[in-house]
Amino acid sequence: MKILEMNLKKGFVKVVPETFDDLWHLYNIIYKGDEVYAYTTREIKQDEKYARSKRGERVSVFLGVKVEKVFWDKLLGRLRVHGTICQAPEIVPTGAHHTLNIALNTPITIVKEEWPRHHVERLEAARKASEKPIIIMAIDDEGYAVATTTQYGVEVKVEEKTRLPGKLEAEKRSAALKEFYQKALESLRQIWSENRNPIAVIGVGFIKNDFVDFVGKEAPEIAKSIVDVKSVNNSGVAGIYEAIRSGVLAKAMKHLRVVEETEIIEEILKRLGRGEKTVAYGLEEVRKAADLGAVEVLVLADTLIREMSNEGRLSLEQLMKSVEARGGKILVVSTEHEAGAKLTALGGAAALLRYALPTNNS
Repeated sequence: MKILEMNLKKGFVKVVPETFDDLWHLYNIIYKGDEVYAYTTREIKQDEKYARSKRGERVSVFLGVKVEKVFWDKLLGRLRVHGTICQAPEIVPTGAHHTLNIALNTPITIVKEEWPRHHVERLEAARKASEKPIIIMAIDDEGYAVATTTQYGVEVKVEEKTRLPGKLEAEKRSAALKEFYQKALESLRQIWSENRNPIAVIGVGFIKNDFVDFVGKEAPEIAKSIVDVKSVNNSGVAGIYEAIRSGVLAKAMKHLRVVEETEIIEEILKRLGRGEKTVAYGLEEVRKAADLGAVEVLVLADTLIREMSNEGRLSLEQLMKSVEARGGKILVVSTEHEAGAKLTALGGAAALLRYALPTNNS
């Protein structure tokens, strides 16, 4: 993400999204009631007395839209901002509805009445996050899965199951393993060849190490991209989530937001599991803790913010402001990955507390 201009006193930030992850960050920053300005195309219908045809002409214009809805299409990596036109050239009627398609490498300006600190921090983090995504290859004798990391989660690209001959059938097993490794390597090559991203290989047992040796012999150019080889307890996609959750890939993935979100949710669950009092979950309990100034980290599911009514959203924003005013941190967690799903199960809101809350013994 490029930040071209930031003037919080005047309430605007001008940015250029450079990756699909940047579009995801903007989706979590642009709220209903904000104004978004960008170049777009719009059909202009000429005045009847000058028009030769009833069909309008599509022209490029610079528009400002008062946001009503924001749509994120994960599969297409597309962000659309819908609302009413609040500023436009004379040929475009203000007050009409319009949808801005936010494109990569194109500047947009976002105007808010007030910029929450966690929004500014998110933009700054997106600006710094120029590292390549990691490819995670999970492989063992039950099959393999290949996924790429994103700022909003993990995208599974391939998942293949297999059944190899047992160790007593050494000759058959050896031939089957070679065929299995070759197939796995081809899947890995297809994904790696797009951007030549770093690769982490994980798995149960020794198959992962044998596969890395195989890649070294068959595709040394890919082997150079393997930055980590780690053991996990689960196969396939479950193993990939385990690796992220347990932190075994923390070194390779240290700049990814999904790691930070996963670590916080795991800490919340750990404290709940141990019966500690320095944790709260559910909006009502979290609000009580915030009122007492006890919230160190406020964690909210992105869907909770998006699906709330206007009244609920304002109330939630007041909660966030209250936490920030007392030095607390805000983390909005993506529900596109496992940690977000766990937070949703806790009601979409939780908090790590500075101290245990007093109990009412009545």
